[in-house]
Amino acid sequence: MSAEERQEAVVRAALAEFARGGYAGTSTSAIARRVGVSQPYLFRLFPDKRAIFLAAAARCCDQIRVRLAEASDGLAPDEAGRAMGEAYAQLTADREQLLFQMQMYAAAGVAEESGDHDFAEQLRRGWGEVWDLVHLRLGAEDGRTVGFMGQGMLINALLALNLPAGHRAWNACGAGPEGS
Repeated sequence: MSAEERQEAVVRAALAEFARGGYAGTSTSAIARRVGVSQPYLFRLFPDKRAIFLAAAARCCDQIRVRLAEASDGLAPDEAGRAMGEAYAQLTADREQLLFQMQMYAAAGVAEESGDHDFAEQLRRGWGEVWDLVHLRLGAEDGRTVGFMGQGMLINALLALNLPAGHRAWNACGAGPEGS
């Protein structure tokens, strides 16, 4: 495998490991083990754990942004909202993707509180790009964007909590865990 292919394998492994353990609770040795490389080799590919997490976060946000952009391309705002909602439901069907997102939000908050403003800002940047895309595709109306993103965050929480179909919270938001 080339170094580029190994880096790709590390990012995929990091998404899975960080999804379960978070930034603080995931060791680079666990990521190296999942990839099948030594820890010293891992650090030849990435300078540190922080860089690995940021690469995984960038991948996560890029996947969301690209899928939403593809789904909504050329559609009117109402149609774009429905199409992006369906595309996002497909993304969150991947539990690791969903849980990594949640860990990414937590890591940004912890980093900001601990004074690592650059790390927090890099994590926020990807989410901001998703927000900007959604905002434009929904007709650049603040209320629509807030509603769409707010419902998406509620669905993230319901999925992360593994609330069963038919729970009153699913009913209230008009979605379900199978086709949120």
